Amino acid sequence: MRALSIVDSLFLWLENTKQPMHVAGICVFELPNDQDEISFINALANQINSDAIPNFPFNQVLFHKFAWKTIRKFHIDRHCYRHSLQAGKMSEALAQISRLHEKPLDRTRPLWELHLFDNLEPETQNGTRRFLLYLKAHHAMIDGVAAMRLFQRSLSHSPDEKLSKPIWLRNIRRKESSFVMDKKPIVEHFKDQIAGLKPVYQELKSDYQLSQSTASQTPKTQFISSLQAPSSILNQRIGTSRHICVLTLKKARFVQVAKRLNVSTNDMILAVCATAIRNYLLSQNALPDMPLIAFVPISLRKNDTALGNQISFIPTNLGTNNPDAIARLRLIHDSVQAGKMRAGRMTQAEFINYTAVHYAWAGINLAMRLYPAKQAFNLIISNIPGDGTPLYLNGAKLTAMYPASVLFDGQALNISFTNYQDCIDFGITACQTALPNIQSLASLLKQALVEYEGNDYSSNQV
Repeated sequence: MRALSIVDSLFLWLENTKQPMHVAGICVFELPNDQDEISFINALANQINSDAIPNFPFNQVLFHKFAWKTIRKFHIDRHCYRHSLQAGKMSEALAQISRLHEKPLDRTRPLWELHLFDNLEPETQNGTRRFLLYLKAHHAMIDGVAAMRLFQRSLSHSPDEKLSKPIWLRNIRRKESSFVMDKKPIVEHFKDQIAGLKPVYQELKSDYQLSQSTASQTPKTQFISSLQAPSSILNQRIGTSRHICVLTLKKARFVQVAKRLNVSTNDMILAVCATAIRNYLLSQNALPDMPLIAFVPISLRKNDTALGNQISFIPTNLGTNNPDAIARLRLIHDSVQAGKMRAGRMTQAEFINYTAVHYAWAGINLAMRLYPAKQAFNLIISNIPGDGTPLYLNGAKLTAMYPASVLFDGQALNISFTNYQDCIDFGITACQTALPNIQSLASLLKQALVEYEGNDYSSNQV
C-alpha cells in the first residue's frame, strides 16, 4: 500500500456529485494516409481490449480513503469505451464529452477511463479522417502535469513505430517505481508532511506585515490576500452540467507579442485570458469593480516523474477592472513574479503547506459549500507543459491535446492550456447553467489576442 499525500486526500475530500474531481485530456489524431479507417480503428480497439492487470498507477484502487492498494482483478469493459459519431462533427464529440465529464469515477475501481470516438470528420474539406481519445483520471491519482507526461510517454516519436501495449500496460521507469514501492510507514509520511509546517510560520507572518503596509502594492512585493477576490458571476453555486469547448491558436503569435513587451509567453497567455474574461463579463453586465484573482497552478517537480500530485498555486491579479490592456499585462506580470519569488524561498513541502494554511478557510468553504459567492480566487487558469515534437499512435499523428479540468461549487469556470508543437491548445470547462453564453469565450480569446497584436505598445513596455 501507498499512503495518500495531504494534497491527494484533499481532492477526495472535495469531491461530491456536483464536484467530480477528475482531470482529462481530449486528444485528436489524424489517421495514417495508407490506412483504411474502419480497419485502423478496429485494430486499435482490439489492442485496447485486454483484461490484463494494468501497471502503476492504473492498477491502484482506494483503500479506506487514506491509501492506495494494487488490484488483483481487472475488467477492461468498465474502463474503456468506444463511441461512433453520427454527424462526425467536433461539436457532437464535445457535447458527448461534456456529459461524460459530468460523471464521477467509481471509487471501487481504479480511478480512470478511456473513451475512443471514431468517425470524426477532417478539419478541412480535403483533409484526413480523424479520431479522438478522451482520457480522464482522478486528481487524487495524478495531477495535470503528470497526466500529460504519462500520456506523452505512451506515444511514439516515429510514425513507423507500432505500439504493442496501451498506456495502462506499459512499464514506468525504475526511478519512478522506487517511489511506488516505498515501504515507509504511513504514520512517518504524515510526520514528514507536518514537519514542513514549521518554516511556513515566518512566511505567513511576512504576509501579514505586507498586508498592513502600503509598500505591499509595489511590483516586487505585491501581496494578494486570500480575502481580496471580488464577488462575481464566476463564483456562484454550480449544477452538475458541464460545457467543454476547445480552441487552438498558434504559439508564435503569443511569442512575438511577449517578446515585444518583454514578458514571458505565459504572462501573455494569461493576459489574453484576462481580456477575454473581462469582455465576457462586460457582455453580461457583470464586471466587478475590483480585479479578478486567478489561481495559477505551478508544478513543484524537481525531476521528470509522471506520478501523483506535486503542484501548488500562486494567486494572480488579472487586472480585469482596468480598461488599459498594457496595464492589465503589467499587473499580471508583477503578480506572477511575486508568486514565483515566494515559492523560491521555500522547499517543495513548505510551499505546499504554506498554500494549504494560507487558503485553509477557502478549502473548507469549497468542501462545505457554505458561501460559494465568497472565494479566495475567482477561477483557475492552468498552464500544462506539453511537447514540442510530433507524437504518433500506431502511425496516427496527434494534432491537438486539449485539457479538461475540475469545477467547484463557487468556481464555475476553468481555463487550461498546453503547448503542443507550434500551437497553444485551450480547454475551457464551465458550468453553462451558472454562466450564460459561456460558449462565446473561445471567440473572445481569439479577439483578445488580435487586440494585443494590433496595438502598438513598443513605447510602453512592461
